[in-house]
Amino acid sequence: MSNQADHGSQTTSSPDTIPINDAGESLPVVEVLTGRGVVLGKSGSGKSNSASVIVEELLDDGFPVLIVDVDGEYFGLKEEYELLHLGADEECDLAVGAEHAEKIAELTLEQNIPVILDVSGYLHQGDQKELIKEVGHHLFAKQKKLKKPFLLLVEEVHEYIPESGLDEVGRMLIKIAKRGRKHGLGLCGISQRPADVKKDFITQCDWHIWHRLTWDNDTKVVRRVLGSEYSDAIQELDDGEAFLLTDWNDQIRQVQFRRKHTFDAGATPGLEEIERPDLKSVSEDIVSELETISERQQAEANEIERLRSKLEEREERIDQLEEELEKARDVSELAERFTDALAQNEADSTPTKNLEDTVEQIRKEKNGEIRDLRQENRRLREENKELRSRVEELAETVERAERFENLNENIEEIAEAYIRMGEALGLDPQHDEAERLRERVEMLQGTVEDLREQQEGHPKQDTQDPEVEISVYREFLEDEAVQDAITAAKREASSPRYVEGVVTAVMAENESVTYDQIADELDISSTGHVASAVNALYERDIVTKSKDGRVTKVDLNIDELDEIRATAQRRATSQELMSSI
Repeated sequence: MSNQADHGSQTTSSPDTIPINDAGESLPVVEVLTGRGVVLGKSGSGKSNSASVIVEELLDDGFPVLIVDVDGEYFGLKEEYELLHLGADEECDLAVGAEHAEKIAELTLEQNIPVILDVSGYLHQGDQKELIKEVGHHLFAKQKKLKKPFLLLVEEVHEYIPESGLDEVGRMLIKIAKRGRKHGLGLCGISQRPADVKKDFITQCDWHIWHRLTWDNDTKVVRRVLGSEYSDAIQELDDGEAFLLTDWNDQIRQVQFRRKHTFDAGATPGLEEIERPDLKSVSEDIVSELETISERQQAEANEIERLRSKLEEREERIDQLEEELEKARDVSELAERFTDALAQNEADSTPTKNLEDTVEQIRKEKNGEIRDLRQENRRLREENKELRSRVEELAETVERAERFENLNENIEEIAEAYIRMGEALGLDPQHDEAERLRERVEMLQGTVEDLREQQEGHPKQDTQDPEVEISVYREFLEDEAVQDAITAAKREASSPRYVEGVVTAVMAENESVTYDQIADELDISSTGHVASAVNALYERDIVTKSKDGRVTKVDLNIDELDEIRATAQRRATSQELMSSI
């Protein structure tokens, strides 16, 4: 292990790096801000301190961040920095909910305001998850246009991206992890239970910080990612010590993180009295912008409650009127029958005539009362109808806004797919190519069916000779959907040559290859450009990345050919839909 773990790396700090200790060891700013990272370690090993060190250095350089704080331990950063502290506790600058998500994303991305999203005070986990999901959604949507380096840190990430399965917030965070990089949006997950974190998320991260772990199920994860020698050594690390694995140089270093400069709100309480520092606050104008949203939300809720209360009162009055109406009908019918009975009496006496007049008067009064009751009943029902309409309109305000946002995002994605598809096919996106695209989709569907028939007729064997494997690679690379994706990757990578080098190296070795093997194929000394090319291909599902101990290995993703074709087909369908729009 001593030959692989570099204890003596001395890196000079610069504006492009994040120093992590006094020895000069550092991390590249852009890779941290835009990549995928994890900070792992048992409670008390120093993982939150290491995350805070990274945040402090980013804030010193003027980069805003957003921290999802599950245990309320990051407010100590306000000792030195002006951050917006949002959540549900009284100690927060403002209590917020999912309705504030878009404004929060706007403040941190467009106004460069660092944010601590403290979810420790929410009584219901559903409320905090809805807030995190909505904030992530708006960060991703805005970054598609802004494309500025920005890091989202999530504490206790195993609660949101668990190995057991993903809910809506988990799918949102995975979306950021997979697709955020090309928009400048990075994600760092922090956890004391790596065994409970979705394993694909950990293995596909660009940078790892592994602090002390002792539980068997956690050290098994270390063995899978770093190698068996590290699964034993990691149990002996001191506080603040960590194994640092980075994709850009494919190395594992043993490093010691410095202590953070700001107040440690997450330290285990002792017998001595803790002096809470004075905390800085952001501008009151910024808080007032969020308060306006809260006040508007509360006003809408109050108006809905007032209308519902009024509606209940009116409905009770309608029930009362209907009862009175029924009684009036009974009296009127009784008077009608009594009048008929009197009419049959041949005796024409004055008392009978007076009684008849009295009954007729009662009948007229009750009939008039019935008419009045019916009119009031109709009027109240009309008012109730209007009230219900207003209640429904107010209650659906947020839902309509969400539908509009989703529609807007879908249209943007369709537009992007339309342009990418047009470029990939060599078409002018401004002309109507719907018919040609339909023919192309039908052709691709036919190709898929042909290959499926070939697969059913030639089941995959456990062992294949090299010529067969090369043939499989060649068929994969000759597929039009794969070629289109490789062309797109060439445009994104630092040079098309490096993308070609990745593919050539895999073909030459006829198996998965390391970054160093790809660099040898390209006759270059650094693997930085190799990492860029691999990531461009990986994001399009053309290659897979796996860990063999501390080494990243790359192979062609031949098992996912159907999915690659399906993605191309979806893009073609999106282009057709865009044309019709």
